[in-house]
Amino acid sequence: MVKLLLKKSYLRKNLKEVSFRDLWDSHGIFTTMRVIGKSPKIFLYKEHINNLIKSLKIYNLYQSNIRQNINYLLKNSLKKKIKYDHLLRVACNKNFISISLRRRLKPHKNFYLRLLKHKRIDPQLKNLKYGKILKELGKYDATKNDLALCYKNQILETGTSNIFLIKKNEIFSPYKNFYKGVTYKYFNESIKIKNKNIFINKMDEYSEILLIGSGKGVTSVSEIPSINWKRKNKKMYIKLNKIYKRALRKLN
Repeated sequence: MVKLLLKKSYLRKNLKEVSFRDLWDSHGIFTTMRVIGKSPKIFLYKEHINNLIKSLKIYNLYQSNIRQNINYLLKNSLKKKIKYDHLLRVACNKNFISISLRRRLKPHKNFYLRLLKHKRIDPQLKNLKYGKILKELGKYDATKNDLALCYKNQILETGTSNIFLIKKNEIFSPYKNFYKGVTYKYFNESIKIKNKNIFINKMDEYSEILLIGSGKGVTSVSEIPSINWKRKNKKMYIKLNKIYKRALRKLN
């Protein structure tokens, strides 16, 4: 069970605070952002909010004051006296804006992927239909495990992150049916990512698997036990992790 250090919900029509609602499985959109530093900074904040608003428009949940209201609520939620390395979640449906904060758990050096046959509803959007994923994630230690979502013998994304696969110093990512997160897009601006179908029965072709996202940062997968895949090296992990950490230091 994730321990929330802050959890607030507000009516969208007037920002009146109400009892907390996590909004999971409702018709809506969320984004998760990494907050760091004692004077808190949110990594790629503008990009996260732009993505959120774009998706709200697609779901016909957009209101002209939504950006201003989220900025206001977050400004009043983060405290300057706290040294942050946390994950901040903003979720919106038709009636509510919900904000929650939890400590970011550092991924273990031995990190495992578990396969789950599941494709998210509207996978191109970060929508709130996460009930099955959350239930399955709850069975494992989040510092050591994530779920690889699989559909028609293909890996699409994980329960928390995008996935990069490395073959002969080239980076591959699934072709479709997944959400391109903000951290994914950040890397895509400076490195070449090739999109292709990632078949489970051909995983031995890849020397590394990396998880990319606000919570995982850049995490190297050591093993997928169910298909006997094991990491062969960490060359690309070292390269991308340096880029990511440099960006965090620049922000802070």
